[in-house]
Amino acid sequence: MKKFTLIAALVAALVSQTTIAPAQAASKGWRYWGYYQAAAKTSVWKAAMTGPTVDIADGSVEGWVFTFSSDDVPSTPPSVKPSFNSICGKTKAQAGLKRIGLVIDFGGAAYAPKGEKIKKTIVRCVVTAKESQGIDVLAQEVDVRSADSGLICGFNGYPAKECGVEITTPKSLLKK
Repeated sequence: MKKFTLIAALVAALVSQTTIAPAQAASKGWRYWGYYQAAAKTSVWKAAMTGPTVDIADGSVEGWVFTFSSDDVPSTPPSVKPSFNSICGKTKAQAGLKRIGLVIDFGGAAYAPKGEKIKKTIVRCVVTAKESQGIDVLAQEVDVRSADSGLICGFNGYPAKECGVEITTPKSLLKK
């Protein structure tokens, strides 16, 4: 039965993708907070495939970017490279705690909510408990607003009200 359900889901996904007109598929997308991670001893952002309720190792860098995407995987990482040494190099290790680099990039003007001012990128070294997860690191540094579903909606009041809204693709982001 599980095999049949999986096959039916795959067929439904393929059919839905082939029945959408290409012009329509690229004309809309979502603006939301994309979540990225860079594991300890790496310097490359990877889109997080889980939410921020996972364990993170000392020496890691957590990244958030207010972004636009027509896909469910964010395609634009934070603008600051995930260099743990640059972010936390001057912060000494402490017994029983871990150091996590944190980057929060408030995104670009092309998809900023109308009437809202983009905030300055936050780059910090967070010293936190060994058992802290990504959401704990985030909450130590910014006010987090989330939906009842758990979707992260805003940091420090940006955006003020919306949460993962669908919008028309900004003209500057359309492929020519």
